[in-house]
Amino acid sequence: MTLQFGVTRESQCGYLSQQQERLLVAVTDGNPPMTAELYEHLLEHGFRRSHNDVYRPYCRLCQACQSLRVLTPEFRPSRSQRRVINKNADLTQRIVTKPQPDYDQLFCRFIELRHKDGAMYPPDPDSFWHWCDCDWMQTQFVEWRDPSDKLIMVSVIDTLPNALSAMYTFFEPDHDKRSPGTFSILALIELCQQQNKDYLYLGYQIDACNKMNYKAKFTPNERLIGNQWKKAVKSPTL
Repeated sequence: MTLQFGVTRESQCGYLSQQQERLLVAVTDGNPPMTAELYEHLLEHGFRRSHNDVYRPYCRLCQACQSLRVLTPEFRPSRSQRRVINKNADLTQRIVTKPQPDYDQLFCRFIELRHKDGAMYPPDPDSFWHWCDCDWMQTQFVEWRDPSDKLIMVSVIDTLPNALSAMYTFFEPDHDKRSPGTFSILALIELCQQQNKDYLYLGYQIDACNKMNYKAKFTPNERLIGNQWKKAVKSPTL
């Protein structure tokens, strides 16, 4: 099997203001066809996807982006993480394959109140769902609702033969006490364990970007450094 790749022009990095971004993009043209199995192989080499496009950072002067995946069979929540799980014990989890009618409102509220400085502002739900969608793999949406059936949080995930890949999570901004971002990852790790999957991919870890540093709290994990996965030392139990 032979894959072809293209390189994009440089543009302003969305995470590090002093850096220029360049991407390496997989070009299949249907031969071979992109599949969940092939995408998982590319994930293992640092790629991610946006709609049907599969890419990885290929910057000339920066290597700050490091793919991070949690080793889910070995994961055990810390004391503080168990407290987060207990705070959300009243939520009901459901997995669906299409955005539900109340997703748009929650997504817009999340972007408007939490990410006015981000690339998704102003929020455009139709563009977001297109970004999540994929022609060669089924996107899934993990939702959590409170006892009154109010939508609290949604995680968009890709389900692969041996892993889950988290694409994006949005939640009710008024529920900070629940630590919803932390809880969503803990719940996805548990979902991996239930489905006997070895990894939860969390995208790119960028140590110099404060918004990304939450990912490293879930140990044991591995980072892709120099085309080799290197295991992180487990932090002390808190």
